[in-house]
Amino acid sequence: MKPCMIFMLLALSVNLPAFAEAPPRSVIAPPALLKQLKIVAIGQAELRDSLRVPARVDLDQHRLARIGATVTGRIVETQAWLGQTVRKGETLAILNSTELGMAQAAYLKAASQVSLRELAVSRARRLLEADVIASAELLEREGMLREAEVDLRAATDQLRVMGMNEADLVKLAREKTIHSFTPIVASLSGVVIERNVTVGQVVQPADALFTVADLSHVWLVAELPEQQAHWARQGDEAYADIAALPDDNLSGKLIYVADLVNPETRTVTVRMDMPNPLRILKPQMLATLLIRKQGTNYLVLPDSAVIRDDNKDHVFVQIAPTKFDLRPVQLGEDEGGIRPVISGLKAGEKVVTDGGFHLNNERLRKELE
Repeated sequence: MKPCMIFMLLALSVNLPAFAEAPPRSVIAPPALLKQLKIVAIGQAELRDSLRVPARVDLDQHRLARIGATVTGRIVETQAWLGQTVRKGETLAILNSTELGMAQAAYLKAASQVSLRELAVSRARRLLEADVIASAELLEREGMLREAEVDLRAATDQLRVMGMNEADLVKLAREKTIHSFTPIVASLSGVVIERNVTVGQVVQPADALFTVADLSHVWLVAELPEQQAHWARQGDEAYADIAALPDDNLSGKLIYVADLVNPETRTVTVRMDMPNPLRILKPQMLATLLIRKQGTNYLVLPDSAVIRDDNKDHVFVQIAPTKFDLRPVQLGEDEGGIRPVISGLKAGEKVVTDGGFHLNNERLRKELE
């Protein structure tokens, strides 16, 4: 074999490994590019796992009252309208009830019988002292008095059930005049959100005529899938993102986590209490509930530092004043623009957080050259 051909074969055998090597991972940044880079020494920060679930704004059921009549009757006047703010004890409507009138008549009759029986007992005691009647007759009259008192207590309780208070009973006993008109009053201060009554309507005690809600507080209600129910505990910190109010940051604590799984939806109900002094949160608004767990310290870096290469996450690590190494890393999920570092970096190492894209282009350009 000729010497020149032996030399060419040796040259080829020397150059073959160069074609099998991986592309270079290091790059030297030119001065102009170096000025555009932002380099930060990475450290630890507290990250919290979070869970997002669909939710809705709902009425605070502890601040809600469904108000109806306490007796059967006919509505003769209404004084409350939808959206009206009312105070506890304020009259919402006037009811005329013959049933109430009959109950008042029974009360007056029972009160009269008690008065008569008390006089009879008092007279019998005087006659017994004068030895005019026997003691058995006094006992009989005392028994009749107790029966009348029982009837009076029953009539009194009946009027209380129909909505009359002590002042009304005292007035009825004093004036001895039947009043068949009775007010339907608000049992809670708030806003009238439902009104199901008109003048002339005959109503029953089971009918809900008005619904009054205190809207100064509302609930945010969500349904957690049973597989994620372990996320929620009463007292956990939570945040609300309401589509209709994108600029408002709402936060609070979970006040209720159901102890049972809904067998139809396989979910667990959770609630968050939210102050609503300006009444900008409207029941049935759509929202997102974000539940955060207690934080854990992780080595973190900003998401802007991540370079995707060969379908994997990489970052540029500064190994000299102008030299950078593209290093593969394993990262966790994005949490507000922050990525936890699982492997590939150590605390204190300096990484490029801004300008990595241009630095990677410089690396690829050098590779092509």
